[in-house]
Formats: sequence, C-alpha cells, structure tokens
Amino acid sequence: MIEMPANAENPEREVETAARSIGLQIQTLNASTIREINAAFATFVRERPDAVFVGLDPFFNSRRIQLVQLAARYAIPASYPARDFAEAGGLMSYGADIADAWRQAGSYAGRILKGAKAADLPVVQSSKFELVFNVQTATMLGLTVPDKLLVAADEVIE
Repeated sequence: MIEMPANAENPEREVETAARSIGLQIQTLNASTIREINAAFATFVRERPDAVFVGLDPFFNSRRIQLVQLAARYAIPASYPARDFAEAGGLMSYGADIADAWRQAGSYAGRILKGAKAADLPVVQSSKFELVFNVQTATMLGLTVPDKLLVAADEVIE
C-alpha cells in the first residue's frame, strides 16, 4: 500500500510499474486532513498491508508524529520521505538531505543578491539523499534490518 498527499505530484504510475515487476500490488490512499489520515489507517487495520509509504508533502511533515504513532499503534512497517520521521520513531526514511537542500537555496539567494537574475539560474534538484533506519522501531515491529542495509544507511538510530 502507498499513502500519498492529495496535492502532490503523482508518481503512482511509476510505482505501480515497479511494483508489478517484482510481484507487488499497490493501493493508493489520499489524505489531506487529519481525519483522512485516521481513515487511511483504519483502512490499513482492516486490510493489513505489508507496508506503507508516506509521500513527500508539507502537510504530512507537519503531521509526522501522528503518522508515526498510528503506524506504531497498528504495527504497520512504514517508510517516510525525510529523516524527521525516523527521528520521531518511524521505521525508515529515504529522501533528499534537507540541510543540503537549504544550502542550495542559500547559494541561490546569494547569487541573486550579487546581481544574478533568478530566471537565468539553472533549475537544480537535490543530489544528496539520506537513508535512515530506526532499529528500535524495527525491533518493536519484529523486523530485522539486514546488515547490508544498515551498512549502507547514512544513519542508524539505535
């Protein structure tokens, strides 16, 4: 299963193609309010997915404690788009390094303050990504994170 914000770009097609290629089935649930998040987890409780992926969205980031607590309460392994979720008790996160993204934004601001025209600056996207595992959460869920993944992780929260 995959949970995504209603207003985000929809990578559903790519996710479904990748999932099909390895024999997985994907279900998308959209949520853009606190009630819709609760309703999505009520669906997860009934349908018992193998895992949940929470999409990247400012609203979801603001509700990260709710999302992490619901996943823990119902013992649902969940992956998140930013380290803040794993730090709050989420199982794992993989996403752009936010500090690096802010550095890029600062660099852009500096170039503009020095006279560059914003329209002339190239569009950039994050090139540094972080993989974070919360081993305490994995243990609580009865999961063992393979050593190969722990070694590859940028951070392992014990």
